[in-house]
Amino acid sequence: MSIKQNRYTSLQLIFLVLLRFLIGWHILYEGIAKLLNPGWSSSGFLKESQWILSGFAKWVTSNPDILSVVDFLNTWGLIAIGLGLIMGLFFRVAAISGFLLLVVYYLNCPPLLGLEYSLPADGSNLVVNKTLIEAIALVVLALFSTSKIFGLDAFIGKRRKKGGTKK
Repeated sequence: MSIKQNRYTSLQLIFLVLLRFLIGWHILYEGIAKLLNPGWSSSGFLKESQWILSGFAKWVTSNPDILSVVDFLNTWGLIAIGLGLIMGLFFRVAAISGFLLLVVYYLNCPPLLGLEYSLPADGSNLVVNKTLIEAIALVVLALFSTSKIFGLDAFIGKRRKKGGTKK
């Protein structure tokens, strides 16, 4: 997709790319923070789970080997998703993976009436919180992929096109 083929205005493109970068930065930062903290574990979060994934969360926390795998996948998944969003590399895979991961977070500890958590929440939310908003924003970004205009996906696409026309 070239810039001429898309129907984005310059302002739309700027803000879609900015949203992509901001969410990518947030997700990448979360992954790096976990990687650099040798004492970090998802155990505390999973022990807070009170909704439809609480049984799965209890199973994960009851098995140290499974917990280690989940911690590894969570940390490196966040890093890969964040880099994919920022760099525009395998962008749709990164955006959908980020959406799925955030939905798992949300389904473990949603801000619903009657559910109380020991960790403080960001503000008083009812049903909608920043995790849900960020998840939906990733779906929007996947639908309006800017990586084919501004990102490594665009660069790779141009290289493939050049290579394909030299026959």
